[in-house]
Amino acid sequence: MVKNCSSLSKLKILPVILQALILSIVFTGCANVAPWERGNLAQPQMELEPYPLQSEIQSHNYSSREAAPSHKSTSGGGGCGCY
Repeated sequence: MVKNCSSLSKLKILPVILQALILSIVFTGCANVAPWERGNLAQPQMELEPYPLQSEIQSHNYSSREAAPSHKSTSGGGGCGCY
């Protein structure tokens, strides 16, 4: 009786490939930041929304002009419907 060696080797290598894939995903987000570089990363321009007050005012103005619900509630907005 002859066993199929190719199917056995595929079953043995699958967990190794899966572990390597998981480790590569986990370790891609790791980075060492030097103390002198932390000042650059802490600047307001590096945030996802660098000017939150300005963005809030713009979204409020847009939602009040449009006759659509605002971004914070399901109630309808007022206004003429023009922008």
